[in-house]
Amino acid sequence: MVEFSPFLLLRAARFNLLGLAALAPILLQAPGNGASPPRSPDQTVECEILVVGGGLAGTSTAIEALRAGRTVCMTEITDWVGGQLTSQGTSALDEARRQRQLLFFPRGYKEFRQRIQQKYGRLNPGDCWVSASCFLPRDAQQILVEMLEEAAREGKGQLKWFPFTVIKDLSVSADKTLIEGAIAIQHSPAPGTPPLNTEPLSHIFEDAHRYENSARLSKQILQFIPAREGEQRSDPHPEAKWASRWIVVDASENGDVIALADVPYRSGLDPRTYRNPSSPTETGDPYCLQGYTYTFAMERTQEPQPQPMPPFYPQYEPYYGYDEDPERAEFEYVFTYRRIWNPPTDLMERAGPFTLPASSPGSISMQNWTWGNDYRPGTDRDNLVLSRGQLQQTGQLAPGGWLGGLRTESLKNAEEIALGYYYWLVAGTTDSQLTPSQKKPHPNHRLLTGFDSPMGTIHGLSKYPYIREGRRIIGRPSSGYPDGFSISETDFSMADFREDYYQNLPEQLYKNLWTDLAGLETYKVIIEGIPPEQVKQRTRSRIYIDSVGISQYAIDFHPCMLESPPEKPGNIERPGVRQAHGPSYPAQIPLRAMIPQRINNLLVAGKSIATSYSAAAAYRVHSFEWSVGAAAGTTASFVLEKEILPYQLIDQLPSIEPRLIALQQRLAANGNPTAFPGTSIFNLDWRNWAPW
Repeated sequence: MVEFSPFLLLRAARFNLLGLAALAPILLQAPGNGASPPRSPDQTVECEILVVGGGLAGTSTAIEALRAGRTVCMTEITDWVGGQLTSQGTSALDEARRQRQLLFFPRGYKEFRQRIQQKYGRLNPGDCWVSASCFLPRDAQQILVEMLEEAAREGKGQLKWFPFTVIKDLSVSADKTLIEGAIAIQHSPAPGTPPLNTEPLSHIFEDAHRYENSARLSKQILQFIPAREGEQRSDPHPEAKWASRWIVVDASENGDVIALADVPYRSGLDPRTYRNPSSPTETGDPYCLQGYTYTFAMERTQEPQPQPMPPFYPQYEPYYGYDEDPERAEFEYVFTYRRIWNPPTDLMERAGPFTLPASSPGSISMQNWTWGNDYRPGTDRDNLVLSRGQLQQTGQLAPGGWLGGLRTESLKNAEEIALGYYYWLVAGTTDSQLTPSQKKPHPNHRLLTGFDSPMGTIHGLSKYPYIREGRRIIGRPSSGYPDGFSISETDFSMADFREDYYQNLPEQLYKNLWTDLAGLETYKVIIEGIPPEQVKQRTRSRIYIDSVGISQYAIDFHPCMLESPPEKPGNIERPGVRQAHGPSYPAQIPLRAMIPQRINNLLVAGKSIATSYSAAAAYRVHSFEWSVGAAAGTTASFVLEKEILPYQLIDQLPSIEPRLIALQQRLAANGNPTAFPGTSIFNLDWRNWAPW
């Protein structure tokens, strides 16, 4: 096969497929059906590891796998690697206070922070107040590309990088246990049309998932198959033999592969149980996911700028607001919140309760505000991530029917609410959070647009929305988890579970809750029947024997709205969703949370690991994504080396698993910790790790 340099493509302003002759196709089948592309694939690509999604978890997966010498194929719907840090524009590191003080992060994440410091001469070039480091997304993209290049050189691995590429179909073995191949579609501008990133994502999203060329997009059909090194290439059906010798990693933002593979998963609110006692529903709700956000960058100017009102602005105006606290309800507080560039200055100014280096012409702020550009649908009429039932109803689980699994109308509305929020900031006078409003216009600003802007788009919005929650797998049944493994609220929350809300739970549920919280005393509580009021709550998180990474952040919600549409005047957040909101103990990433049911050569990285709704609200920030990606890349390389499948590392738990121990030792040796300092069932003094 013809090889190409992935890093030349990474740096290209506009991606052009190389003129490769179509290779002899091995037509793929979607799970359980006979679907095949409308024509032979334009390119067949062999991989040892296929990473679907080039976001932060996918990038970290690739870096570790490349360092291990693997051939990695990585697809991404945008042309930037890095997700949260880059294409989603959230270039303000969400970190826990104590973890940051100790710099206790995965090695790649620490290296990224160091490179930010080196590039700007300071870790926080934006002088923002939300984080210790706020910076330009374009610069983060450049740094991550360099890290991928260096990882490939150091480990003698190979990255086959496919920007502007989406997964379309999977080929699954007859017994439904292995992914044998995948079909993807790579798009480029149709002849005579503008470059990509000219219009927002919603304009091309479904088109990008269709095989046929359109007036806007030209398509190339790609076929990914397991590497067949040393095998006779004339073998017409090598996948069945080799499918167990490649690993597919779902690092997509919304769980695309787990939806296509149709493994068990959840979305939205979980039913209330003793492990997730704060859920506001007894039955669950698959439509109430956390809000998502199109970020944008705005620059302070010396003179007032023209501020034309978008035609859709009146629709969203009732939603916008600063903060219900009058001290924080002012422009400078919001502008400096995620300020990503600030010219060096000795001048200081007030921004709400903070005293910060002053903004000046040239200062740039990235906007990511709850009552601003957050879009928070929560009903079956407007949810973004389609449920399994909705996917069936819309034909997306039928042969060749996959169109990305998202509601395009919701994407469009999110883009509009973001652009409307910019206009509200600079010209609006209303405030949904305060009556009467004291909002004043601030016209000395401009929305940064263009390919050379921080977001790298003509329209000025991020290339992809910042996704806080997508589909979440249900892990395999294991000891203590007969219905499938999942990380839950009680595993790491610092909440006081003696509050009135919990005492008013059904009696048996409350009793089970305190049995779960008893820690080392659990056995005694069960045998002796100790009542809840006499049980001492453990003051640490649950410790997992199969931990392969670390995570710490507060349980932090951006809840869905109660009614549709979200911007409806007088609309409120879904009551009760914030019940679990608050600090948490340092936590771990168990390997069981990354292994789905049924499919044996699939690992899950990113936000689609097995968590409850409450746990997902903490397991979503930058350092977590890096850690789970490092775990995925290392685990994939390890099992390929040992010629086993991921589930074989944990299928005998709680018995000792020697190969699991060897994997954990490799992670630690590579600077990717699997536990925080002092982690022990006997160490109960964990409150100094509170994230806030």
